[in-house]
Amino acid sequence: MKFGQKVGIISTRLAGTDGVSLETVKWVKVLDSLGYECYYFAGESDWPEERTYLLPEAHFNHPDIDGLNHDLFDDYQRLKQTSAEVNRLKEVLKTHLHNFIDQFSPDVLIAENILAIPMNIPLGLALTEVIVEADIPSIAHHHDFSWERDRFAISGAEDYLRAAFPPTLRQIRHVVINSFAQRQLALRTGLSSTLIPNVMEFQKPPPEVDDYSQDMRTELGIEDDEHILLQPTRIVPRKRIELSLELARRIDRKCVILISHRAGDEGKNYEQYLGDYAKFIGVKVIFGADRFDYVRGITAKGKKIYSLEDAYLQADLVTYPSRVEGFGNAFLETVYYRRPIVMSTYEIFKTDIQPKGFKIIGFGDYIDNGCIIASREILADSKQAKEMTDINFSIGQRHYSFNTLEYLLSSLLNDCLGN
Repeated sequence: MKFGQKVGIISTRLAGTDGVSLETVKWVKVLDSLGYECYYFAGESDWPEERTYLLPEAHFNHPDIDGLNHDLFDDYQRLKQTSAEVNRLKEVLKTHLHNFIDQFSPDVLIAENILAIPMNIPLGLALTEVIVEADIPSIAHHHDFSWERDRFAISGAEDYLRAAFPPTLRQIRHVVINSFAQRQLALRTGLSSTLIPNVMEFQKPPPEVDDYSQDMRTELGIEDDEHILLQPTRIVPRKRIELSLELARRIDRKCVILISHRAGDEGKNYEQYLGDYAKFIGVKVIFGADRFDYVRGITAKGKKIYSLEDAYLQADLVTYPSRVEGFGNAFLETVYYRRPIVMSTYEIFKTDIQPKGFKIIGFGDYIDNGCIIASREILADSKQAKEMTDINFSIGQRHYSFNTLEYLLSSLLNDCLGN
């Protein structure tokens, strides 16, 4: 146990239902169990105020940061004014990062994706310099890199990307979530890394539907005889949610697509397209982001906010047609909550996850007839669904539990801190 040792967790956002925030919750649970005290630096945070340093400029949605990104990733040349603004914001962020370190005295820092994907370039540059200036051991937890996203392919920020996304520093241990990222990181930068997959708390069985969530269908306007097809992802084009709508149309059963997350960081156009497409093909879709969060709560209008857990527990089938994923939080959540899943066999799933023996309804580039037939059968046969989900839970328990995270993270922190 490491009682008294402190961990500073730094990210653009530590709130809501995005994959980085959710995985950070799991890391913190394990860190707490190991005896570490955690403190937080972010532009948005759900963590206790007394342990949090909140700075709006750290968020990728801050107007100044958003304005920078329009010039940095529109073409191969950037304006002099943009460079000056990057430097100005970097210095602002550096001052506050040093203040965070002075205030909470962390023994080690964990950078949650901010040294991987350039959503906030001044923050990545600032943290890189602060790590050197404070000479503080750090773990860079990389969920996805700039080279994995088309929108960063055209860039006037190559010097920034080489400097800090990710940086090459003796103080930093790098963590990736899949083997492809591990190989690409080594190929592109020469950096070695530790592979720590996403996990779920498989030691604790999932709960049952309780009194709080029994009215979820009524509250959302879902009829008793409608199957819930849950789409538990952000609304961004690479999630290919239009394929979930197509599935709902073709399985010839009364159903509704429930989308639990928000549009995310790529604008609202895709959400509008999905609404229009659903009307065009005659599929009922509920954009439920305002009614779901990581934990239960109440909206400003006094309506219930349900947890993601509530959504999973009442889903009849989970749809997950993503074109690309860094790992696949929604897949692991589906396994934990014992729901059947119809999904795209994206590259990381095929290389890192599927070989372990998971049972899924899979497809490639499009929804084929076999996928439609299998989806109909699983909705009609609860025994078959239970057999599939029991097998998956057992495999998840063996490979993706908190025990796995505790072992890997404990070894990494011991290396950082010389314990």
